[in-house]
Amino acid sequence: MKELMLGNKAVARGLYEAGVCVASSYPGTPSTETTEEAAKYNEIYCEWAPNEKVAMETAFGASRAGKRSYCAMKHVGLNVAADPLFTIAYTGVNAGMVILVADDPGMHSSQNEQDSRHYAIAAKIPMLEPSDSQEALDFTKKAYEISEEFDTPVLIKMCTRVAHSQSIVETGERVEPPMKEYVKDIAKYVMVPANAKKRHPIVEERTRKLVAFAETSELNRVERAKDNKLGIITSSTCYQYVKEVYGDSANILKIGLINPLPEKLIKDFAASVEKLAVVEELDPIIENHCKVLGLQVTGKDVFPMVDEFSQGIVADRLGEKTDEGCKAIEGLPNRPPAMCSGCPHRGVFFTLSKNKCRVMGDIGCYTLGSAPPLCAIDTTECMGASVSSIHGFNKARGEESEKNTVAVIGDSTFMHSGMTGLANIAYNQTNSTVIILDNSITGMTGHQQNPTTGFNLRGDPAGKIDLEALVRAMGISRVRVVDPYNLAAMDAAVKEELAASEPSVIISRRPCVLLKNVKKNPPVKVNPDKCKGCKSCMQLGCPSISFKDGKAHIDQTLCVGCKVCTELCHFHAFETQEGEEI
Repeated sequence: MKELMLGNKAVARGLYEAGVCVASSYPGTPSTETTEEAAKYNEIYCEWAPNEKVAMETAFGASRAGKRSYCAMKHVGLNVAADPLFTIAYTGVNAGMVILVADDPGMHSSQNEQDSRHYAIAAKIPMLEPSDSQEALDFTKKAYEISEEFDTPVLIKMCTRVAHSQSIVETGERVEPPMKEYVKDIAKYVMVPANAKKRHPIVEERTRKLVAFAETSELNRVERAKDNKLGIITSSTCYQYVKEVYGDSANILKIGLINPLPEKLIKDFAASVEKLAVVEELDPIIENHCKVLGLQVTGKDVFPMVDEFSQGIVADRLGEKTDEGCKAIEGLPNRPPAMCSGCPHRGVFFTLSKNKCRVMGDIGCYTLGSAPPLCAIDTTECMGASVSSIHGFNKARGEESEKNTVAVIGDSTFMHSGMTGLANIAYNQTNSTVIILDNSITGMTGHQQNPTTGFNLRGDPAGKIDLEALVRAMGISRVRVVDPYNLAAMDAAVKEELAASEPSVIISRRPCVLLKNVKKNPPVKVNPDKCKGCKSCMQLGCPSISFKDGKAHIDQTLCVGCKVCTELCHFHAFETQEGEEI
């Protein structure tokens, strides 16, 4: 059966056909849909874990028990899971274990542009890199075969363009292998130094076998042209760009097994062409391998080390003429991201901006609080960093900082890695104020459940962590809950907690306005006779509010009737649809 599928959906289909039984992941764009789609198959147990490290360790536990397992994350999530990754590379697996990591060249939804191929090289485990949806399905199934044949976890590397593009996929049937026997093996799985030292040579021998496998594997293939003038080595989405520019007019070595890379296959391909080029996004992984083999190659001397590529870039840098279809679209207006109309975080950041607070930020849709006109965030690094950073910041600067500095973190991010930072504040006692932005969902990645929502990945009732009880149990005695739509209450909470002489947590609680179960109010409107054109309402940065002919204007298609703007208008210019003054 053939079907048009997203790359991520094709991965999920591959999991199903490979007989995977357990999937544990943490949502992160562009990897999220693989687990969401896998959850549609009743044969696969799927869950959202609190973070990527927990997800990987859960998947390893299932593999150790004898069932094929899976976990997924975005590239920065692999940083969180690096600890178990490097050790599981030593222990090996029982049943097949596959780890998907989705890179984000161009940083469409990420804070950096790291290249996850380095992890495969450093951990010395195989990595497969599909270039379309059919390969996403096929490579996923092949990854489990490799995992069990070579006793290793296997990485699958996706990227935004492959994960979120559609192509035709031919599906197959599910084949679930019998559960593998569980055998206690201390020397293999208990990584104390004496045992780990003996496992390292096994890892090196495994790498040698995988290099030999790469020489003849169908994952790597050569596509021949009519002449031998140009040879291109490429992988992933860059393969698609090369094909669109050259068609069948260039010799192509398409790499699907990106680690370990073959040696003889590459040397033989290079010897068969007059000019050799490597087309790869971000770092020169393939190029450097070619140079180690003593080959002359065109690569990062003409291609950029940053951002994602395009057909136009490939053609331009390799000296090809392009038609209009290969040129980048220019002149389109920018549409910068912004917090939605009625976003509960807006009231928090307006309050912090008004009080001129320093704000340690974190990862989530609330990072948009850094955008004009609020400009309310001073720093953002990684998940959980806000809570840890404010502790160090206040330790360094003392009382002056404690009275005007806060940390903000979402409910899901707090469960991911904010708790340890708060434990540090409680244990080492800085007078730090932390604001947990509880919007009852994991917002930025598309409304996934988390341990505070009371529902699991499939939407069924699940264990629910009480944030207030948790924070108090961690040693914070000053805990208060505020509705961020109430600007006066939020202002009072911020001022009082900053003035306190002990650690405190403010929980800003209101569900994301985009949740299906959140009732929207009728939009408000502006009475132009009352509006004085003072632009106080514009300080919110709400996309529903604009100025026309010197007066505030409400977009009736965007406004959800949160009425936060009405709290800023001293002239009562905002009214209900019935003309009642608010």
